[in-house]
Amino acid sequence: MESTVPHFSGKTGVSAIRRKKRNKYSALLWMLIPGLIYFFVFHYVPMYGVVIAFKDFKITQGIMGSGWAGFKYFAKAFDDPHFLVVIRNTLIISLYKLIFGFPAPIVFALLLNEVTRAPFKKVVQTVSYLPHFISWIVLGGIVISFFSMDGPVNWGMKLLGFEPVLMLADDRYFRSVLVVTDIFQSFGWGSIIYFAAIAGIDYQLYEASIIDGANRLQRAVYITIPMLVPVIVIMLILRMSHILDAGFDQIFNLYNPNVYNVSDIIDTYAYRKGLTEMEYSYSTAIGLFKSVVALVLVVSTNYIVKWIGGKEHTLW
Repeated sequence: MESTVPHFSGKTGVSAIRRKKRNKYSALLWMLIPGLIYFFVFHYVPMYGVVIAFKDFKITQGIMGSGWAGFKYFAKAFDDPHFLVVIRNTLIISLYKLIFGFPAPIVFALLLNEVTRAPFKKVVQTVSYLPHFISWIVLGGIVISFFSMDGPVNWGMKLLGFEPVLMLADDRYFRSVLVVTDIFQSFGWGSIIYFAAIAGIDYQLYEASIIDGANRLQRAVYITIPMLVPVIVIMLILRMSHILDAGFDQIFNLYNPNVYNVSDIIDTYAYRKGLTEMEYSYSTAIGLFKSVVALVLVVSTNYIVKWIGGKEHTLW
């Protein structure tokens, strides 16, 4: 009896296998095209505009027609005393958000993972995601009303016998409001990746620990958290690229001249210089400086993590 299995030999067999694989993944490859087009048009093509940072850009002359200025605008930035204040504010706000905001979704995921009632768990997850989908234009208005003199915060302070404070106009409280509202807006959405990582942990590990007498806290400390370490490290490396990105949308919708000395960051400063005062070359130089620092931080953090914990915990 003859075999019905097709026989491939030599180059013909290799070509047939390659054709079969190509056909299998062709639909997925076509689905990549819109994303590639998006990144090319909105992330790579605009990089040509970085040249403005090294030119005396004039709108009437265009990018190619404007004369070269070298590092003139970078020197101008570092000679500007207010720019150093802006860098300080950016670093302080970013570090506050990193210290208090980065662990928030991890803790939330660990706590909610211990909830056994599935309906309640789903409701809490859904509610926690909602602020992420609210624009800072809308959320900023809510925050301003919430912290106004007649808002719930000052109403509660009056009940407790304290004097009302306009926190969004007081440089003693403004950064704290930024950190708290940023955590409120982002912790639920940020926890999704940790929920996914927890769902991928082999349940047999928990069963074995239960047999050994481990309680919930011990299972979280000795199983869940160690299994989350690779994900946490990767998210930390990615977060380092935003260390000079203190949140333009949030701050732009909440700050005012009364708190410029503690809230003016690189993005808001570049916005004012570029779009309000029309110093295009100067604002581009500031933006390029921020991007270079972000790249250095990502590469350095990845190298340090590789040196400490091994290659399996890094991006490359």
